[in-house]
Amino acid sequence: MDVSSAILEAVEKTSTEKKISCPEARKLAEELKVSPKLIREAANKLKIKIIACELGCF
Repeated sequence: MDVSSAILEAVEKTSTEKKISCPEARKLAEELKVSPKLIREAANKLKIKIIACELGCF
């Protein structure tokens, strides 16, 4: 899956200490109008861990 540099930048900016919470990731996906899977792919590429997962989306 190809992840744009804008999405990578947004995920990196939202993360704290190489972590992003599930609610933050879902909110970011909504704001960027992309699927949560794309946010997961960006996080994986950036070696950012998604924490506090609520629904198993990631």
